Order: sequence, then structure tokens, then C-alpha cells
Amino acid sequence: MTAEVHHHGPEELCQAGLDLYARALREGYVSGAEATSTPCLVDNGILHPSIEDLRRLEPVPPTVALQRLLRSSDERIVGERRRGERLADAFEPLIRLEGPATASKETPPLRLLNSKERAGLAITEAMAEGTEQLLTIQPHDGLITGPFHYHEAAMQRDQAFIDGGGRVRALYQHTVRHAPLIIGRYERLTGDVEARTLDEVTERLIIVDRTVAFIPASADRTLALEVRHPALVAYFINTFDRLWHLATPMHPQAVRQPTLNGITPRQRAIAALLIEGHTDTDIADRLGMNVRTARVHIAKLAATLGSESRAQLGYLIGQSGILDQEP
Repeated sequence: MTAEVHHHGPEELCQAGLDLYARALREGYVSGAEATSTPCLVDNGILHPSIEDLRRLEPVPPTVALQRLLRSSDERIVGERRRGERLADAFEPLIRLEGPATASKETPPLRLLNSKERAGLAITEAMAEGTEQLLTIQPHDGLITGPFHYHEAAMQRDQAFIDGGGRVRALYQHTVRHAPLIIGRYERLTGDVEARTLDEVTERLIIVDRTVAFIPASADRTLALEVRHPALVAYFINTFDRLWHLATPMHPQAVRQPTLNGITPRQRAIAALLIEGHTDTDIADRLGMNVRTARVHIAKLAATLGSESRAQLGYLIGQSGILDQEP
């Protein structure tokens, strides 16, 4: 670990810092170079330069260190309380000026969130206030990507919502049914949680209770729209419910999708898009897989039906009746 990536609260100690402090207590000192990766020890006065040798850092007694950190925490709390009082005093005359026109705009029905970070914060705040249900549709591009800490934070946010009495319902594409990151997430969540899958889903959608929904506002999902209009939220919920009843359970009890006449459910979904004239790239995007995987399934489908060309494959799909079979 280096000083550049050493981030935590000013009155906290990281594990590396605690380990180095323990060694300093045992041996009487550590070198200044050893403490460069844990600046929290020097910043909090837990290690200080030796009078006899400035290259050495000596530890203060643990009782002194503890009192110093507690005092810093108390001072921070007092400072935050005073800040709150100053803000309340500053806004008090402004609140008296508030009229009906401004009051009606307190919670806008539509709000543009201009970054992923701002959208994430708005979702977290909505879930912290929610008590009933979280409905989500989570499409992906064939690769479950993103920093691990992002997935971990989302899981902790979901668990806190569940612990508060909420229920979670999530819709994915069939392609995630064996994705370790997704499966592991739901195995770790405890409470009223269900996940189901479909061949195709809509764009990303998050609904908290029956009050607020979040949808993408740009193709690259860097912008989001917070929706609080009751009619729109009700529409999103109705859309989710219809998709939910068509979906196949994945968690907590997975239902195996049947293979009919040697054609897998994935190949059946691809066949339906092939006869509509979609390209390999379109098929991959709509079913949530990469193009290479889509082409592998197309090749297997062609081999099963005995096709020697793309045009013939479309004809054989229509003649085979596989799209008329109920899975």
C-alpha cells in the first residue's frame, strides 16, 4: 500500500497502521521510511520522531493514543453540530420567504442526474427512505464488469433495505444465470429476495416503493432520470409486473429451462431474432451476450438443423416449428 492510495477517516486507523503501531510498541520504534505507507500514525500523533534519532519514530502509549483519537472524534461531532446550527440560522429567514409557488417545486416530478456518482447517491437516498419494495431490471452487455467495490456497495445497500423490512425483486437476462458475481450476490443476501430471468429485458430500471423510479437518460448510461410522477411510476411498475410473470425463476429456487428436440432455450431465442433479420451484433446486444458467444450458438443451431448457409438456416427454422413449441 502506498500513501497515494491510503484513504480513510482522519480519526481512524487502518489495519496496516495498527500492525505497524503494534510492532513499534514491541520494539520501541520503527523507521520513518516504514511509516510512509501509513501516514495516519504520524498525522494522529501516534508515532513521533525520536529526539535522539530523527530517522526513528517512537510510539505514544496506547491509552494516550486512544484518548487522542476519541477527543478528535468528539471535536468533529461538536463541529458538525455547530455547522448545522449555522445553516439553520442562515436558512430560517429564507424559509419564511417561501411561498406556495416555491413550495410546490420542493420535489420535482422529473430530475436529471448528470453523473453515475450522483445517480448512485440518489438511489441510495431513496432506498434509505424506502420500506416496501425494490424492483430492478438489470440488462448487461455480455460481460459482468465494474469494480468489485461497486458491486459490494450495491449488495450492502440492498441488504440494508431488506433488513428494514423491504422486499427485492430483480430481473436479468438468461445469460447471467451462471455468472458467479450475480449468483454469489444473491446467495449472500438474506431475506425476502427473488430474481428471475428472460431472454430480453428493457433498459435499466430501478423502482423504490411506489414513489420513485430511475431510468437511463443517455445511451452510455452516464446520465439518469429520477422520476417521481405517480402516473409514470405506476406505468413502470405495471411493465415490471408483466415481465416478472413471464420470467423464469433464478433465485432462491432456480427453474431449469427445458431443451426441446435438441434446441436449447438460448438457441430458440436466437432463432426468433434470426428470422426477423437481425445481425449477429443486434442479437448479442438484445440477449446480453458478446458477439462471439452469439455466433457459437448460431453455429450449433445450424448444425442441429442441418443448415449450410444463413439463408437456409432461416428457412429451416421456419420449417422446424421450434418457435411454435412452448418451453
